[in-house]
Amino acid sequence: MKEVLVTGGAGFIGSNFVRRAIEKLADRRIVNLDALTYAGNLENLAGLEGHARYRFVKGDVASPEDVARAMSGDVDAVVHFAAESHVDRSITDASAFVRTNVVGTQVLLDAARSKGVSRFVHVSTDEVYGSLGASGKFTEETPLSANSPYSASKAGSDLLVRAAHHTHGFPGIITRCSNNYGPYQFPEKLLPLVVTNLFEDRPVPVYGDGRNVRDWLYVEDHCDALLRVLEAGKPGEVYNVGGDNEQENLSLVREVLRQLGKPESLIQFVKDRPGHDRRYAIDASKIRRELGWKPAHRFADALAKTIDWYRRNEPWWRSVKTGAYREYYRRQYGEVRP
Repeated sequence: MKEVLVTGGAGFIGSNFVRRAIEKLADRRIVNLDALTYAGNLENLAGLEGHARYRFVKGDVASPEDVARAMSGDVDAVVHFAAESHVDRSITDASAFVRTNVVGTQVLLDAARSKGVSRFVHVSTDEVYGSLGASGKFTEETPLSANSPYSASKAGSDLLVRAAHHTHGFPGIITRCSNNYGPYQFPEKLLPLVVTNLFEDRPVPVYGDGRNVRDWLYVEDHCDALLRVLEAGKPGEVYNVGGDNEQENLSLVREVLRQLGKPESLIQFVKDRPGHDRRYAIDASKIRRELGWKPAHRFADALAKTIDWYRRNEPWWRSVKTGAYREYYRRQYGEVRP
């Protein structure tokens, strides 16, 4: 049976994709390579242990030996999520971002070229485009203009995939998505932080004036877009994936407050992060036109669904917030990742 290697499959988007791929790709085995750093959580994949079409490999995407172990079977395609992704952490120390996002991508490209895979989907971000003014949207032709160490490292990885295609004819495809939300998102990110804080009637921090605009995409819709790219995307192409749902951060927070019946006095404005991009917006017309994908979820419905998931899965987010989830790694591997 042919295998799809998913890197970073214990993270937020990666774990949702693994679950979706197990459901939708009945003729494929899914191999999950994850280093289990702080954002990787095997509890995101509870219930898949022992599944006939799933194999987990603990390893670092920047280690050729670990990647070789993950590719030891009949891997024919790669979906590459593994990345350091939190902007604030990249501002504090960019070294891990360069190692994982840039070096790791090149290690994976080398291994995939050697293996002769037929598809390599590189999952990137709209942040590589920089910041927009009050109007306009990012297209696939928008020049890269990364403004944070995180987005710069992702832009570097995008260019390595592009170079592999143009130099070697490698079947690399790049996707760039807008802000995702949904189940299993690490609670340092805006939406799960707001939701879980409000469950405890704790203040919710909002950067600056809260007027920064993002395009919000439900994670299941993103995963379905990636499955379409894996199936029918054209090597060498870039596909933007967006939810067509621009929201100011403050508006998003107020909507969560409204749905939970909490007062706006819980909003706590904090000092803005350095170099905070003002506005992102995605033009996803290419993937709609060429691959027939479009979001299946309305924002209000998917937001309510997301809030309900965190309500029903309190042990999951409490374990993450307290760090207790790391004890699983200690028991399994004799270590706790930073």
